[in-house]
Amino acid sequence: MRKAMYAVLALLAHLCVGEYVRLTWNITYVQVNRDGHVDRLAIGVNNKLPIAPVYITQGDTLFLTVHNMLDVPTAIHAHGLVQTNMPYMDGSSMITQCGIPPNSSFTYEIRSNSQSGTFFLHSHHMGQLADGLRTPFIIREKYPLGYDEDVLVALEDWYATDSRDKLVELLAPDTNTPLSPTFPFGLINGFNGNDTKAVKFERGKKYRFRVLSMSTTEYWKFTIPGHKLEVVEADGVMCEPQLVDGLDLAPAQRYSVVVTARDSDEFNFVYNCTLYADFVPRIKGLNPRVYTGLIEYKQGAPIKHVEVEDQIKWADDVSMRALDNEAVFGVDRQIELAMRGFLTTNKRRLRRLGTLPYAEPHVPSIFTAMSMGALAMDSRVYGPQTQAYIIGFNQSVELVIKNTQGQTHSQHQHGGTFQIIERGPVDHSELEPPPDPRFSLDDVPKIPVRTFTGVPMRRDTIDVPPFSYVKVRLRMESGIWLHHCHLSPAHDVAGLSVTFVVAPDVMQRTLNIPRVFYEQCEMQGIKTEGNAAGNWGFDMTGLPPVPVEMPAPKAQGAQGAAQGAPAKALPKVPK
Repeated sequence: MRKAMYAVLALLAHLCVGEYVRLTWNITYVQVNRDGHVDRLAIGVNNKLPIAPVYITQGDTLFLTVHNMLDVPTAIHAHGLVQTNMPYMDGSSMITQCGIPPNSSFTYEIRSNSQSGTFFLHSHHMGQLADGLRTPFIIREKYPLGYDEDVLVALEDWYATDSRDKLVELLAPDTNTPLSPTFPFGLINGFNGNDTKAVKFERGKKYRFRVLSMSTTEYWKFTIPGHKLEVVEADGVMCEPQLVDGLDLAPAQRYSVVVTARDSDEFNFVYNCTLYADFVPRIKGLNPRVYTGLIEYKQGAPIKHVEVEDQIKWADDVSMRALDNEAVFGVDRQIELAMRGFLTTNKRRLRRLGTLPYAEPHVPSIFTAMSMGALAMDSRVYGPQTQAYIIGFNQSVELVIKNTQGQTHSQHQHGGTFQIIERGPVDHSELEPPPDPRFSLDDVPKIPVRTFTGVPMRRDTIDVPPFSYVKVRLRMESGIWLHHCHLSPAHDVAGLSVTFVVAPDVMQRTLNIPRVFYEQCEMQGIKTEGNAAGNWGFDMTGLPPVPVEMPAPKAQGAQGAAQGAPAKALPKVPK
């Protein structure tokens, strides 16, 4: 019954005509102590942090006026929103705009069209996301989905270090010595995770929990012991209900789950939010950090602590089915991307998805596409480190995203959602040797191949566990769209990004980029025509030298562990 109701509502959504919603952000530096431990300089809105969540209704258009009062540029990305016919509103600094200069203003036009669900707004300039410039962006359905109340659970990790200082540390040449691990605190709805307010339940009512991770690097798990979670949405895509025990969220992923209150108010319960990472040591109280909140049926009632089963059923996107029954795409082209480290000859620790670490061009890629005529169809004009792939109009692309490393990654696609086709293991011969010689590739856990059945689920951010691959398929609007790891700034700024240039010939015929985007660039001395270097043809004079990679070490097997030391088990594959 509920499946049929959701399907009808999804169909009605296409008829939505909405309102204009206007909002003003004065983006400023603020001094805050968000975790109860460290005072630090951060970035807020209207001299406040956290930033108030933004709510609109399906079919509405948000006009977000940004006054940049920082001393550096900024740009705002509506994470998960498809900017139909307006790729210049995507908010990707040096891809679709030059960024909003200091002491200037700009108004984003963000059309929800038929989209609804759980999204967020965040800076897409360097590491400003990690400095606090992020907030939930909720698009309510035009027609309610049959639950009683909406509960927002916005999850963040919070570091003591300013992102600019962190980037200097991450990208500076070193002596090949691993950086000391850092352990962030967890924030729930903008505040210390231990200071959450009780969620009040009434017997028999249904509650839609919107659980979103706005974290920069660490993962979150969410459970309500004693209650089942019915997943109805992932990343703004409605799905057939999937009954689970918990959610395991990579950075930038979002879920909606419907929770039915129990029939008795004899006891109260707790919900658990666990912040964790597989790339730093497990130390009690630091990794993981466990935060709890109260599910309050009756004030003063005793809390019933429910034993958590060993085998928790987590939400699983490859087995979900999109509610709109979109047929699986064919494959016009396959692109293989592999996450790898890239240690340069001067010992800078970079990363790559394609052949080289990503680096910003000197001319935003959208202006290169618009100004280079027929040459815009040649990936070379976008520069060697923009890692551009030219996609034809209405082409269906299959991405094979391989994680050859022992650390999990969270991959986000701008400009659309992708269909989740398959998950499986990366071939042993392609795995990246662990930097610690005590580890052995022979201890990589076995990963099964799992394929969608019937109708594939779609989402815009996908977790790729260690030593595994995921196959996804997508069609994108004409425009310039980033595909990148959302672990920020450690991975995206360090090079784990590529650029999809979709139908630049169509862009040249149909796009009319507003004059204000050119003016933003002029104010900062940035060119708005020519190739990635601001020249014509393939002359890249002016771009920094392409980094050179150190020769890779040979892989270690169980018999090749250093000094005969026993090989230690590699990190387990999550889920």
